[in-house]
Amino acid sequence: MMENKTKITGKELIEMGFKSGKWFPEAMEYINSNELSEKETLEYLEQFRSGPEIPLLENPASFNINIKAENELEEDNVHKVITSMEVLMKTPTIVDGSIMPDACPTGPAGTIPVGGVVVAKNAIHPGMHSADICCSVMLTDFGKADPKEVLDAAHSSTHFGSGGRDRNTQFRFPMDLLAEIEANPFLNTQKCISAARSHLGTQGDGNHFLFIGTSKKTGNTMMVTHHGSRGFGANLYSRGMQVAEQFRKELSPQTLKQNAWIPFDSEEGENYWEALQIIRKWTKLNHEVLHDATLDKLGIEKENRYWNEHNFVFKEGDLFYHAKGATPLDAKFMPDITGPRLIPLNMSEPVLIVEGKTTKSNLGFAPHGAGRNVSRTQHRKSKTGTFEEIFKEETKGIDARFFSNEIDITELPSAYKNAESVRNQMEEFGLGEVIDEVVPYGCIMAGDWQKNAPWKNKRRQRKNENKRNK
Repeated sequence: MMENKTKITGKELIEMGFKSGKWFPEAMEYINSNELSEKETLEYLEQFRSGPEIPLLENPASFNINIKAENELEEDNVHKVITSMEVLMKTPTIVDGSIMPDACPTGPAGTIPVGGVVVAKNAIHPGMHSADICCSVMLTDFGKADPKEVLDAAHSSTHFGSGGRDRNTQFRFPMDLLAEIEANPFLNTQKCISAARSHLGTQGDGNHFLFIGTSKKTGNTMMVTHHGSRGFGANLYSRGMQVAEQFRKELSPQTLKQNAWIPFDSEEGENYWEALQIIRKWTKLNHEVLHDATLDKLGIEKENRYWNEHNFVFKEGDLFYHAKGATPLDAKFMPDITGPRLIPLNMSEPVLIVEGKTTKSNLGFAPHGAGRNVSRTQHRKSKTGTFEEIFKEETKGIDARFFSNEIDITELPSAYKNAESVRNQMEEFGLGEVIDEVVPYGCIMAGDWQKNAPWKNKRRQRKNENKRNK
């Protein structure tokens, strides 16, 4: 220990047995500015001394299995999902969990699978909602409008691919929402605010879609969109993981990095929870502006609308339900939601409209789609024929479009689990009752937007110029 009135340093704090933390600068400033004696310094620092490290659970917390393999390929998939959950459920905050029929692994053992629900006590795990925070679906009833006219109008209104809209095509951003963003320490950065503005009214890529179909019950034309919080949410996820990692190092170093958590009863926890609610509000608006723009182009009023997220964190008391690709059935999770829930399968299958009850097995959730048995790369390698031939065969009878005009065969129906099997297992395991279906007319997806991306075209152009100059 240095003598009194000599500036204390972070190195000395570590030598005194304290773990490096975000409190170091403030503590050093307090000690040095008040010229604390050695005894006074030790008494002051005692408040920062870490408690004992929280170990992993000796045995994994129990979880419910609402999935069964129906062929050899699915056996491998289900085995990986269960193995990953068994590792994850040793995380010390975890008290319950469940896996759905569309479950598939997403990373090394211990990573929450798509189609997984994990319940944590007094803790938010950013890695369990991942970067696509609040991935969700919205349905608008267009009445007796012509499905083709709705699809064409929607096609001219939406935006797929990387990045956001340019300034000339951006939607007006609500000032009250901007004020909420600026008041939250997790969201008030120029990068975050810029993404919130420019990404409004965009759908991204991957499995996100804009689907037009007709109600099996009423014959009305329905528009369904699927996307999350885009770059706005991804920025929050990145910051959340950084903060969770700081807590992990201090509280539970044995916990896997992807399962780090932010204690809810901390200032950071409360701010992060509030940030999630702002992201949710933005994402709902992101759906609404696209639906409303399509209605405006056609000059008609909507007859009905409802939505639900399926990749989010839901709170009940001190329990936090992390749904990584699982549809909440229980109204307690979404008190602002009215109407049934939506479960899309693939572009050639109906979007299911469901209701359901909470059981001990489902924990109040249903599947969110059809899931995958193999990766995109494996699926691509398994196909024979040209992309055009595969596309034509798998999209018979529907108006399937790729926004980039480049086919992505990893988003065609064969890339997903068998839709009938998922529906059968929903019924078998009590995961929601289908009350209506939106029969497909057409669908828009991003497609392989990187194939002819501007930066790739420029790279090709430079290569060609170099060849000509040689």
